[in-house]
Amino acid sequence: MKLNFKQYSTQGEPLLIMHGLFGSLGNWAWHSRELAKDFAVIGLDLRNHGGSPHSDEMNYACMALDVLEFMDDHGIDRCHLLGHSMGGKVAMQLALSAPQRVDRLVVADIAPVTYPGQHDSIFDGLLAIDLDSIGSRSAADVVLAQYEEDELVRQFLLTNLLKKPEGGFYWRINLSALQANYVRLRERPPADGVFAGPVLFVKGALSNYIVEQYRDEILQLFPQAKTKVIMHTGHWLHAEKPQTFYRIVHSFLKPATAEAPAESAWS
Repeated sequence: MKLNFKQYSTQGEPLLIMHGLFGSLGNWAWHSRELAKDFAVIGLDLRNHGGSPHSDEMNYACMALDVLEFMDDHGIDRCHLLGHSMGGKVAMQLALSAPQRVDRLVVADIAPVTYPGQHDSIFDGLLAIDLDSIGSRSAADVVLAQYEEDELVRQFLLTNLLKKPEGGFYWRINLSALQANYVRLRERPPADGVFAGPVLFVKGALSNYIVEQYRDEILQLFPQAKTKVIMHTGHWLHAEKPQTFYRIVHSFLKPATAEAPAESAWS
């Protein structure tokens, strides 16, 4: 599995950035450019997303292996990892299964736990769009609005809807594989190891993806984990308050130059 990627810079310590479910490396373009001023930033499209290959197999073990293969192919012995949501679980899986390859880990608004289903209506809405008959994204949005009220979420989802040269549309994501493997994507990363290096969990204050009841599970796997909460943000914390999110991540990855308030220990 040769992942699609974009190299934003070649100077500094390597930093790999991984998006969430239904996303792509383009969702992180602003953060990638800003962080590229101090790090050798590479944005990745995870399998079945963006410009990366499609596969019927999709779980955190194989997705972490995809990233390790990418690192091997590009001569990256060790790197920092930044992952949001699904991408955060991929990053955690990689750090737990190959801790010698990871320096610092940033996990954005996700925990290493199994979650209940929260995307069933989104899958229903995406599958309800007739790709051959719709004439525009706005027509697709009308259909999707029956399943998802939030316009910003719909706009994000519809970035995956691309127009065919001969007419009609197609999904850039492998929608059937995402739905078929959704139960696996909700699971706890299966690695049995421990990552003893520096880890920062960044939580949106209005999000319920990281809650106090997950504290013990987090610390069992990541004993040096710290947390930072961004007020007045939900699960899309990096998009809702990009400057704040950037400062937090930058200060954690370059602690010697940190100017942001110190993160809180989870112990």
